Amino acid sequence: MCGIVGYCGKEQAAPILLEGLSKLEYRGYDSAGIAVRNESDNPEIVKAKGRLHILAEKTNFGKSMKGTCGIGHTRWATHGEPSVENAHPHATDDFNVVGVHNGIIENYRELKDKLIRKGYTFYSDTDTEVAIKTIDYYYKKYTHDPIEALAKTMVRVRGSYALAVIFRDCPNKVYVARKDSPLVIGVTDEASYCASDVPALLEHTRNIYYINDLEMAELSADGTVFYNLDGDTVAKEPVLIDWDTTAAERGGYEHFMIKEIHEQPKTVADTLNAFIKKSEDAGSKYHIDLSESTLTDEFLKDVNNIYLVACGSTYHAGVTAQYVIEQLTGIPVRCELASEFRYRDLPFCGNSLVIAVSQSGETADTLAALRLAKNAGVKTLGVVNVVGSSIAREADCVLYTVAGPEIAVATTKAYSSQLIVLDILAIKLALLKGTIDDERATRLIDELFTIPDKIKSILDDKERLQWFASKVAAQKDVFFIGRGIDYAVCLEGSLKLKEITYIHSEAYAAGELKHGTISLIEDGLLVISVLTQSSLFEKTLSNLVEVKSRGAYTMALTTFGNYSIEDTANFVTYVPRIDDLFAASLAIVPLQLLSYYVSVARGLDVDKPRNLAKSVTVE
Repeated sequence: MCGIVGYCGKEQAAPILLEGLSKLEYRGYDSAGIAVRNESDNPEIVKAKGRLHILAEKTNFGKSMKGTCGIGHTRWATHGEPSVENAHPHATDDFNVVGVHNGIIENYRELKDKLIRKGYTFYSDTDTEVAIKTIDYYYKKYTHDPIEALAKTMVRVRGSYALAVIFRDCPNKVYVARKDSPLVIGVTDEASYCASDVPALLEHTRNIYYINDLEMAELSADGTVFYNLDGDTVAKEPVLIDWDTTAAERGGYEHFMIKEIHEQPKTVADTLNAFIKKSEDAGSKYHIDLSESTLTDEFLKDVNNIYLVACGSTYHAGVTAQYVIEQLTGIPVRCELASEFRYRDLPFCGNSLVIAVSQSGETADTLAALRLAKNAGVKTLGVVNVVGSSIAREADCVLYTVAGPEIAVATTKAYSSQLIVLDILAIKLALLKGTIDDERATRLIDELFTIPDKIKSILDDKERLQWFASKVAAQKDVFFIGRGIDYAVCLEGSLKLKEITYIHSEAYAAGELKHGTISLIEDGLLVISVLTQSSLFEKTLSNLVEVKSRGAYTMALTTFGNYSIEDTANFVTYVPRIDDLFAASLAIVPLQLLSYYVSVARGLDVDKPRNLAKSVTVE
């Protein structure tokens, strides 16, 4: 969970590397470093502990480092504490090999012991230094060929990695290798670039190449050559990225998170319009068109068992979808944490479908779960936001959310677009199964198309939530309670709060309160109750009364019209009415805003919360 960049061209490399790292700082921000070299000199390496601006100031924003070829890294520590010594780039003692790495080398101790026996010494606690010196060992002993040295290292190393390496003997080139960690390559007429994610390259090129697992590439000012593990060249076609570059900028907002919260109406509308078209059939108002995703009716119609596999916020979107799909289709659905699913020996039932959901399409546990399902011969569907990502390429079919780049570590708009895609999939499945007719489908889709404007109306009332956030910012513990889809909303609302405010927060199915949790209720403890499900409103309200009678300070989140709740809750926030199945798309927005404003009130770094990184590409 680090960010790497590389550049070979005719311009000075250091400012370009720093600019690219600034677009990747959401991937890691406990240290950073860059290495730049001229044709005749050893690489110049500068590293700094802390945020990227410290490195930028240390290098006079790159102006003090001369050279047109280099690599950079922003770190989220896995091996070794944050320090200058452990920061990347790492180098051999003679600067023969210098490199940066995203991932985890699982057998680094074994490799390190071997290298020590061969006379190597180590200055850091990182697995990356071991990888770089392993490359050096094979380069010097066997090959004096960068590609062959990388290939021999890749065969020897166990784990995940995206590597960008420069060799003293090849002054104008960067070499890269990949297994299970994201890496993209961009090419122009005069330069080649590499990075962990597309936003780092958008200022320079929209022609992006995706490098597959166990592949390598040689970057130079003249272009990029791709290689397989055997050292043979591989032909690739670029993917044209059509993201608006301003989507990766704050655009006047104080933080990316609040910008991305406000982008949700557009994100939802774009996602809806990508898959739902006006029907030419007189008997139906809409046509759900999944053709661009290669997802066919034939692929879906025989499915009688579904596993939704995901992590973090995406898992919470899956929990919501579990309720929606089961209610509309009658198909049994299990939402599974990918980190648990991948280690279970599951007896897949009937004609199963595994849906792997991931914003980045590179989430390590979700990708491993997808591969487990494929090895078992089960149909797989990826729901991702990044075109050409690993899950998108490896799943049998893929549905793309249309969220654009999301920079804040705590997801908002990507989560909202996942909800919409899964809702559309649920309606499509129900139509294929015959559990709903065209008339019901039309009503449901009409409801979906009201969501963008309804989110806007919630955002227009955000000042009340900002005021409430200032009152509860000193809380040390918060409980969220809800039932059904409201419980799924609570899971995500609780995660948002703990992610960016560092307040201890837990979400409970409201009916479970009496089974132990109610013993923790005490005077002044904040309990947030979500009550959007009409059939469960009274039951959840009774739970709210229970905690208030024991001294809790209560907030209720419900739909317009349920005004009697103000007699019970200390603070109430309302969302517009919508079909209960889609309430999560509205109910989550006040909880996102609440978490954001509490974090701001506590003086925290909203976009880069401690110990977290955006894309979890290591186990």
